[in-house]
Amino acid sequence: MAVINAHITGTVWKIEVKVGDVIEAGTVVAILESMKMEMPVESEDGGTVTAIHVAEGQAVHEDAPLVTVG
Repeated sequence: MAVINAHITGTVWKIEVKVGDVIEAGTVVAILESMKMEMPVESEDGGTVTAIHVAEGQAVHEDAPLVTVG
């Protein structure tokens, strides 16, 4: 299992995947907003999305878990 973490502190602007989606390395799983900039968060591994740990509009800190891929 791989957990994809936020790389910056910000707000979850959009979640691009749902539980059960099969993704590849490089797939954008979420978009974070920080200082009026949108930053995509990409998966480093491929697999199936097994959990989403955040909701759109939620504030997150750097290294907060966003999505788990199994």
